[in-house]
Amino acid sequence: MCCDLKRRFLLLYATQKGQAKAIAEEIWQQAGARGLEADMHCMSEMDKYELETERAPVVIVISTTGTGDPPDTARKFVKKIQDRTLPPDHFAHLQYALLGLGDSEYTFFCNGGKTVDRRLQELGAQRFYNTGLADDCVGLELVVDPWIDGLWLALKEAFLLQKEKGGMSGVVDAVSSPLSAAPPEMRLSSEVENLKIEDEGVRSSVVASAIDSEPSLVHSVPPVSQSALNVPALPPEYIEVQFQDTYGENPHPSSLISEGSTFEVPVTKAVRLTREDAIKTSLLLELDIADTAFAYQPGDAFCVICPNSAKEVEELLRILGLSEKGDCFVSVKVKQGTKKKGATHPQHIPERSTLKFILTWCLEIRAIPKKAFLRALVECTSDAGEKRRLQELCSRQGASDYTRFIRDSNLCLLDLLHAFPSCRPSLNLLIEHLPKLQARSYSASSSNLYWPGKLWFVFNIVEFPVCPARRVSRKGVCTGWLAELVAPLLHPNKNTVDTKGGSFSTEKITIFARPNNTFHLPEDQSVPLMMVGPGTGIAPFIGFLQHRQKLREEHPDWEFGETWLFFGCRHQDRDYLFKQLRCFLENGTLTHLKVCFSRESSIAEVAPPKYVQDVVRLYAKEVARVLLKERGYFYICGDKKHMADGVSDAVVDVLSMEMEADKLEAMKILATLREAKRYLQDVWS
Repeated sequence: MCCDLKRRFLLLYATQKGQAKAIAEEIWQQAGARGLEADMHCMSEMDKYELETERAPVVIVISTTGTGDPPDTARKFVKKIQDRTLPPDHFAHLQYALLGLGDSEYTFFCNGGKTVDRRLQELGAQRFYNTGLADDCVGLELVVDPWIDGLWLALKEAFLLQKEKGGMSGVVDAVSSPLSAAPPEMRLSSEVENLKIEDEGVRSSVVASAIDSEPSLVHSVPPVSQSALNVPALPPEYIEVQFQDTYGENPHPSSLISEGSTFEVPVTKAVRLTREDAIKTSLLLELDIADTAFAYQPGDAFCVICPNSAKEVEELLRILGLSEKGDCFVSVKVKQGTKKKGATHPQHIPERSTLKFILTWCLEIRAIPKKAFLRALVECTSDAGEKRRLQELCSRQGASDYTRFIRDSNLCLLDLLHAFPSCRPSLNLLIEHLPKLQARSYSASSSNLYWPGKLWFVFNIVEFPVCPARRVSRKGVCTGWLAELVAPLLHPNKNTVDTKGGSFSTEKITIFARPNNTFHLPEDQSVPLMMVGPGTGIAPFIGFLQHRQKLREEHPDWEFGETWLFFGCRHQDRDYLFKQLRCFLENGTLTHLKVCFSRESSIAEVAPPKYVQDVVRLYAKEVARVLLKERGYFYICGDKKHMADGVSDAVVDVLSMEMEADKLEAMKILATLREAKRYLQDVWS
């Protein structure tokens, strides 16, 4: 018993969508194989651990959500440690290691982890291992895997330090052997490696790949095809599914939402904002919220509860051999005797519903399969070659293939089942490994002051074209569903948006609020503001301008600051989304409208700017004046990778040039503007 206590470390995780929890479970599993006890808890379970008295090393895995916020499960913890009355030695006894998860396409990369890390340091805690920051933009595993590999030696040293302090006598003997053991991974020499190329009876796609020059989803080439593989340990099964001979009604999808009140509202209008020959199809939908308690202000976002494609659900049922079971009710419970730590019934799976309901409303069947899922699929695959290739894709040796052919190609489970036809996973594996189907977030593009009882939003229909690994094209889960829902209402747009026009519908969708705490108009209406929004990034700024116009009408004696809008799209005649912008310009609500078209040809000697960041540079003096002299606000909305970063670079160049400062100093000024909440972004990847 004593030794068990000395081998213990506390493992905390804070997750929003399940990534941090999955990584913590991997650490827990590897710890057990090394003879260590990882006392694992969600950070929200504050009644199950006490850092103030914790003497064992602490390992923390935490993600980031929203605009650099800690996940919901960490909010109480963060609030507690941010108490400014705590002394600087409050955690002086604590040794910890932290792994933060984030996405570098967003401004506040890994800020959830950084916030906790910084505050623990301020309260005297000591790192026993370097903080890891994993980037979902390039692949979490690029940092996560080596960080976990190095954790065990760091833990050994942390235990040694505890012994030196007299807190863990005899700990070295207790942990030296397990900590120096080989990683709990399987060294696989697959049966495929021993097959002969000329043996047609056992020739597989992977073996055939030995003579191919290029790898693909189903083919590998040396060195991967000839390597012994380090693959993850097989995740323990923990879900048991039973079909029932009962009937009834499925729950309403809104019952699966825990984020607050939901509202079922009618779609009162749908307008196509782009021509049919435009590269992207943009739609505007109007919702009637008059008879609800739903409230919002310009700049806020809201979420739409959406289903998976009915066609894809039917296809998945067919492949799994469950077509005749789709309307059967199922019972889902934790498998008795499972080895999974803290196994619980998934909260997003109803206690009683049909199989088709679970696949339609509960599971993200479009999710990119994680390596742990691939590892589980290996056991469900009968063809030796396909089995070997799946092993490669989840192995350390096949990491680049996984990134290239699965992650970067945005593949889903259906794509894998088509590519590996002998793979037939059980239903319980899908429930264990597919994440919760998330509601999709959209920016409000209207003002309730301007259009009482109405809520507008704008979106592009997301397209996933055919590629070597995806044999059928697909539309986005939510945008594709919405487009199909309102298809009967659509008509060619004349580049105007008029609430008196359009078609009306009785279709309803379910939404819930997701307020934005910072992306709002300044409280002081006299403060100038600049807005940058190419394409559908213009959406929240339409709401801003509607709101400002109504305030100008109701308060003619107020002083209003100047407003700038930098807008860009591909073609003026195909996707100039809102000519209503000209109306705002004509009535004085919008002071300056600067427009660019990225795909327009020009015969002018000096080509006009094609991108909004180029236009920002053209007005360098005005940008510097508004931001520095008049303490104005700068807003950006749209694509992170291809636009927002470019605009940030342009602003840095402007500040550097106008202040005659070097780039580093200009970047510091921009950081100050961010901290003051005067440089604000609402971006997506």
